[in-house]
Formats: sequence, C-alpha cells, structure tokens
Amino acid sequence: MTEMRVKTEFWVKAQLRLCDQSFLPAVVARRGDRDAGQVLIKLNRLGRGCELLGRRFSVDGNRVWMVVAGGEGPDAEAACDTYIAREVDIDTDLWVIEIEDPDGSYLPDGQQPVRP
Repeated sequence: MTEMRVKTEFWVKAQLRLCDQSFLPAVVARRGDRDAGQVLIKLNRLGRGCELLGRRFSVDGNRVWMVVAGGEGPDAEAACDTYIAREVDIDTDLWVIEIEDPDGSYLPDGQQPVRP
C-alpha cells in the first residue's frame, strides 16, 4: 500500500493554521526541505515540561507521532534542544515546529502521541 505524501512545507503551514485557530502560539523554529523534509514538533508545556515529537513507524507498520525526547521537569526543554541539534547534524533538511501548548490540546494529524 502506498501512502499519499503531502509536501512538507504545505503540511507545516496547515499545522500553523490549526494552531492559530486553537489560539496556540506556534512558530517554525527551523526550515527544512520544502518537499520532503522530516518534521520534529517541540511542544512547550510552559512550566510543565517539554516534549519533542517525531514521526515513527509503530510495531504494526503504521506511521505515528512518538515522543522522542523531553518530558516533565526543568531539564526537559534542554533535552529536546539537544536532540534537535543532534538530528540537524544528521539531517540538514529537518523542519522544527515549536508550539506553546500548556494544556496538551495539540494532536498532530489528529493522533494522540505515543509515549515510550
């Protein structure tokens, strides 16, 4: 089965629009390849931690958003930033969206993120 692909820049703009409609401040912290760059989403919980989401494959082969760094506590944002820096060294086409989401209401692609 072939998965339909949307150009990354278009998808990112749609996420920014969805955040705007939900009154969630969001910015593109790093621009990557317009057509096929990977995306990391940094969810800043404003004093309640910070989570970094990345697209991964689940055990059943579906694409899901998974928490790849961060969590609760004062060091969570630094952990997210370290992960991003490491990924940028590997993938120069990487996009990073940062969203201020204190209530955890943002759901990328309508999916609840998977936590390890």
